[in-house]
Amino acid sequence: MRGSQIPRIRVEPPRSSTDGGDAATLMAAYGCELDPWQQTILNCWLGRDETGAYNATSCGLSVPRQNGKNVCLEAREFFGMVALGERILHTAHQVVTSKKSFRRLAAMFTDRRHPEVQAMVRNIRWTNGEEGIELINGGSIEFSTRSRERGRGFAGIGLLIYDEAQELTDDQMAAVMATLAASSTDSRQIIYTGTPPYPGSPGAAFRRRRAICLDAPGAHDAWHEWSVEAENTEQIRIEDRDLWAAVNPALGIRLTEDFTETELATLPRDDFARERLGWWSPVLAHELDYAISADVWDACESGEERPEGKTAYGVKFTADGAEVCLCGAVVPSDGPARISLIERRPTGMGTRWLAEWLNERYGRASCVVIDGRNGADVLVERISETWRMKGSVIRPTGRDVAAAAGTLTDALAEKSVTWYRGQPALRESAVSAVRRPISGGWGFGGDNCAPIEAAALALWGAKTSKRDPTRRMRIG
Repeated sequence: MRGSQIPRIRVEPPRSSTDGGDAATLMAAYGCELDPWQQTILNCWLGRDETGAYNATSCGLSVPRQNGKNVCLEAREFFGMVALGERILHTAHQVVTSKKSFRRLAAMFTDRRHPEVQAMVRNIRWTNGEEGIELINGGSIEFSTRSRERGRGFAGIGLLIYDEAQELTDDQMAAVMATLAASSTDSRQIIYTGTPPYPGSPGAAFRRRRAICLDAPGAHDAWHEWSVEAENTEQIRIEDRDLWAAVNPALGIRLTEDFTETELATLPRDDFARERLGWWSPVLAHELDYAISADVWDACESGEERPEGKTAYGVKFTADGAEVCLCGAVVPSDGPARISLIERRPTGMGTRWLAEWLNERYGRASCVVIDGRNGADVLVERISETWRMKGSVIRPTGRDVAAAAGTLTDALAEKSVTWYRGQPALRESAVSAVRRPISGGWGFGGDNCAPIEAAALALWGAKTSKRDPTRRMRIG
């Protein structure tokens, strides 16, 4: 069985020519033959009008996971840098996703089998959070995770990639669009790629772009989508293999029926419909139940130095095991408490750094609260010899997690806690988190909730711990 190479939804402006064939030839030279559907996408993205300008300046691609979307992006970026000398900004929601995209593209520029391309490289930056590639022809690409402020400061960008667009927020988009608008280049293009937003994801920007392209596309709008259409999942024949093939172009190429059967047996019906069948659920009539309003959160920002007082740390491992977040909280004897995001790293880097960091601060902190299934046990084991005092290491129950969320939201409402304004990543997590039912109460949910969860755990630990080794403590 082979997947359909024709999208169910195809919106493309007319073009006079395209560089898509040249981009495919370049990829083939690196051993990557494009599928017919990927060639269709590249032909559109690299289409030109009579003047030679891109005729599609706002492009969207929605295709189920593991079909080869990233190859489309790599082909577009590689050709844009090598052949066109474009300056590109590639943004993603997850740190892990951004790093993977960078490493895959960097591998193409460091392939010894292609010395002519190696010779084009001026510099490759491997530093965490500053990954990028610069060529001697002026082409370049920057890789960045998104936040309200993170998109600012990138100059001369001609191509903007929004990967994981189902997580794109209006604040993030506004920050990057200001940079694009100020670009001196005459050629600009924006590409949105992702999967249908799930309940709790801040996917309004991606959903809005789709609605525009389907209902009233502009002269330069493009949209390609492999999906099933239904009001609800009960209307979808999710066991139908012909349906699988219709919405997964890579089925029989790099995606197998056996794997899809396993997904069907393990995923909830809604998740299978969304992730594997590309189902866009109808827009909900009510707003998402956000845990913290932006107004309440912003009212508690502060530029003041952190106070001295009773200190605790909160550690949250994400559900997928990809990241770990470390936050701190200080509760002074007088005045508002302070929460801070200290570190956020991929778990692929291990947890030894975190154990060493915590062990150095045992004598100054009341407790550390550690939550999450993946990695938490190893961390507890690594710090247990140092954090010997009873109650100094806390593994919270579901009720504790709910209590921590309530402690933080109450403190925000009462303005009895502050956060440092120089931490946009913490703000982004706070204002996008939704309420998640847990143990008769609620905790923070959403794909980017780990930072705010860690902050809540730290504040709860500082307020409830009976241990206070010193009256003069400072985070850091």
